[in-house]
Amino acid sequence: MSLRRLYWSALAGQWRGGVVLLVCSLLEGVPAFFSGRLVELSVDRGFSVGDPAAGLGWLALFGLAAVLGAFGARMVWHQLGKVVEPLRDALVTAVVRGVLHDESPPRNQPDSSGVARITQHVEVVRDATAGLLVQARGMLVTTASALAGLVTVAGALVVPVAVPVVASLVAFVCLLPSLARRQRALALADEHTAAAAGASLAGMRDIVACGAEPIAALAMYDAVDKQANAAIRVARSSALRALVISLGGFVPLLLALALAPGLVARGELTAGAALGALVYLATTMQPALRGLAATAGTVVLRLLVALRRLAETAELPEVFDGTATPRGTDVQVHGLTFGWGAAAEPVVRGLDLSLQPGEHLAVVGPSGIGKSTLAGLLTGMLTPQEGRVLLGGVLVRDVPAALRHEIVALIPQEAYVFAGTVRDNVGLFALSGSDDTLSSALDAVGAGALVQRLGGLDAEIGHGGEGISAGEAQMLALARVYASSAEFVILDEATSHLDPVSEARAERAFAARGGVLVVIAHRLSSALRADRVLVMDGRETVLGRHADLMTRSARYAELMQAWTTPVAGDSATGAGPEGDADRRPAPGTGGRRPADRGGSVGGAPTGNGPSTSAPPSLGTATAAAAGAPSGDGAAAAVGPRVGTESVADMPAGDGSAPGSSSHNGATGSTPRSPSVSRAARVS
Repeated sequence: MSLRRLYWSALAGQWRGGVVLLVCSLLEGVPAFFSGRLVELSVDRGFSVGDPAAGLGWLALFGLAAVLGAFGARMVWHQLGKVVEPLRDALVTAVVRGVLHDESPPRNQPDSSGVARITQHVEVVRDATAGLLVQARGMLVTTASALAGLVTVAGALVVPVAVPVVASLVAFVCLLPSLARRQRALALADEHTAAAAGASLAGMRDIVACGAEPIAALAMYDAVDKQANAAIRVARSSALRALVISLGGFVPLLLALALAPGLVARGELTAGAALGALVYLATTMQPALRGLAATAGTVVLRLLVALRRLAETAELPEVFDGTATPRGTDVQVHGLTFGWGAAAEPVVRGLDLSLQPGEHLAVVGPSGIGKSTLAGLLTGMLTPQEGRVLLGGVLVRDVPAALRHEIVALIPQEAYVFAGTVRDNVGLFALSGSDDTLSSALDAVGAGALVQRLGGLDAEIGHGGEGISAGEAQMLALARVYASSAEFVILDEATSHLDPVSEARAERAFAARGGVLVVIAHRLSSALRADRVLVMDGRETVLGRHADLMTRSARYAELMQAWTTPVAGDSATGAGPEGDADRRPAPGTGGRRPADRGGSVGGAPTGNGPSTSAPPSLGTATAAAAGAPSGDGAAAAVGPRVGTESVADMPAGDGSAPGSSSHNGATGSTPRSPSVSRAARVS
């Protein structure tokens, strides 16, 4: 459904309120129709014939008509919300749907332009519709009533009055196209300013770190200047519009004042009729015409511009929903090629891949090489330029969306946690799941202690994940998918905020859960746990087991070497002392924290920089770093020897909940026991 059809259908759905508004409009038009006539009667049959009581009586009737009109206007305001608010809800739903279906949404930041459409354009439509229902409707009723009354009182003045009114309206209509263009330019400038401000504020830390404040400030100044210039042009057009309407309102009154004395002298008008005609023109029709034109020039224009802009972003093309039913959950990829643009270098080129239920695949490669793009292709969210992705023997995009959402689940790096209870979040994809099922899912991914700390399944989570850390939000997202019926799960760096021990536990839980598991690795330790590894490196895409790739793929061997190479002068034989957990990394260590007293390397880089010392012999008994988070987190574990196919778990010595390595106390790090060897290997 188009947005204009949605707009009119939403209004038509409130037809009962529309009927009430029509009745109220008739009441509101009573004083406008009778005003001049009652003034005429009060003069001709009262004051001019020496009967002031009769004159006052006619004026009292005028007062009663005004009270009746005020009552009708009051009823209009009572009915307004019942008509307008459902319209606003329908428009907000359409805008949110358009944002969710955007093919190129902003990554790692809010959609500021989408917020602007909701807070500005939707509100403009609501306010403009309310203005039309209150002001424009009332002015039309008043103008029509005044003209009808003028015909009954002073028909000789109708033609002289109508000519300037029609001329001003024609001139006003000629100005509407330029007004619409300038109003649209202002709306786009508002969106651009909101988007520029949102991008700068979201990336403020990076802007300051890079010393790019002047560049960001210039971008903001440019956006604000464009918005100000657009507003000035709209103001100039509004001033010209006001001048035209003023001429159309005052000229008829001046003509009536000039012609009325002659008509009275010739006996074509009585004194009361002349006064009544002036009442119609000065107190009823002139304000109504000015208000009607002003409303058409502002409210209607803003309404049309806002609806057009919303239609450009909220109207969705007709999407064909597939009808194929997959025969199983195996995944077959044949000749898959995709690039972001017709002339762009493909980020996925000629990929062939076969995954059977129960298989665990890790995808590794440099940042920005196209790993997340591959996830979008496998789930059917992106359409390949060449090749096919088959799910259960049918094209994944031919599977009906509802069924595909039940079978395929993608957990992105940005974990989405919604305001509500823990049960609401974890049971989002398992609506019929019992509390025991949800608790089992939480325990499986290592979030049981976290939920106990929060207060159980009924614990409330604030907006935006208030009260939990980024790592804890990821654990809830993992439990949500674990509890679902999805049989093809993709973890797109979904454990990036977890420590290595918690990450290993979550990945092993999904591997033991069954189905197809694809892990886009945040740490190279994920590759050691997988059955096979897919190495993405631009033109080179290599698939195989870890041991084979160490000899077949130079990029994979380089990544592993950089990951397992200790910092010069450090030993890789034990976990760092607990007292140094909060120390910052020393300069020049590539984000690695120095390990005092023989500590291990807790976060070697993943191939984005040269190593600072000779690597240990591959396959020797030397313990390697287990991909602890680079940065200021504590080194939580020591890695397996390169070339091993499996890694042993380390039990949590204190029973603490694993989670984020940064705050809220749920670090997931395991304190060393005296019985644990300094060369212990954990994943």
